[in-house]
Amino acid sequence: MASITIRDVAARAGVSIATVSRVLNGSGPVREETRARVEQVAAELNFTPHGAARSLITRRTDTFGVVLPDLFGEFFSEVIRGMDPLARGNGYHLLLSSSHDNRREIEFALQAMRGRVDGLIVMSPNVSARALESCLPGDVPVVLLNCEAAGGPWPAINVDNFGGARAMVLHLAGLGHRRIAMVGGSAGNFDARERQRGYLAALAEAGLPADPALEVAGDFTERGGYRAAEALARLDPPPTALFCANDSMAVGAMSALRAAGLRVPADVAVAGFDDIPIARYIDPALSSVHVDVHRLGALAVGMLCETLGKETPHPPVHEMLPTRLVIRRSCGATGPGDEPAHRHPDESGAGHARSSP
Repeated sequence: MASITIRDVAARAGVSIATVSRVLNGSGPVREETRARVEQVAAELNFTPHGAARSLITRRTDTFGVVLPDLFGEFFSEVIRGMDPLARGNGYHLLLSSSHDNRREIEFALQAMRGRVDGLIVMSPNVSARALESCLPGDVPVVLLNCEAAGGPWPAINVDNFGGARAMVLHLAGLGHRRIAMVGGSAGNFDARERQRGYLAALAEAGLPADPALEVAGDFTERGGYRAAEALARLDPPPTALFCANDSMAVGAMSALRAAGLRVPADVAVAGFDDIPIARYIDPALSSVHVDVHRLGALAVGMLCETLGKETPHPPVHEMLPTRLVIRRSCGATGPGDEPAHRHPDESGAGHARSSP
């Protein structure tokens, strides 16, 4: 059976193909009775406009491309959950791809999306904006997430990784800990570098020496956290507090510490970063630097919609998403579940910082 085409709808409704196109695309003036007749015929014939053909006419795909380091895990699922409602509310669908934190994979994803999307959101903590410059399209709006983008020509949103890590380590030092270890993130990862910078700054502010033996590399996975904590537990003496660059590693680290006969938090206080949903449900509940990941995704879509709505270029906006501490029992809080959230020592509480370079 031949598929129904726009010509069939036009013939049945007694109008031109151009009129059917204006009705279905919502463009151009059409008399109300004509619009109703075309819509009725399209419904009777079960006609669905071909997306590629329609995009040739409107020069729109009504789709945003989203390139993330991974599509699995609570962090990325929350980012997507934040993007989807706002995108749909503005008439856009999401086309997702995973880059596996690899520049070549980002290039492949961007090439595959070329001509299929009206805008792009690219999260690339392992690849700087400058390194991506040659493969980012010049004819499609781009918003960068968690990327080293300072001074770049693209709008960007970053998490306050430095401030969050500094605040948590200062909190641990304030509890009396003097041997505070860190399980870091992947080498070359922008988020990981900023969190390490916050860790070292907090040690200096607290008058504590930076001991290379207390810094162990991780990879943002539970397994990486487990292995790092195994190594730290073998130190003599072991650290009394452990800051992990994300919650997944903190979960793995807590398991390794228990296996080594160390109690959390009695022997070793543990804290993470991101405050993913599972953090409050493990035992003991995990203290963490809270990132509003859902809002991160929504901000990216909002920024992209705003960019698409501008007729003339504007200086790129760079936003910083604030973080806050959520203190639970894993670092020695006395009550179950969430304790009152603590602000950063220098946090104004004014929402998010916004600046243009």
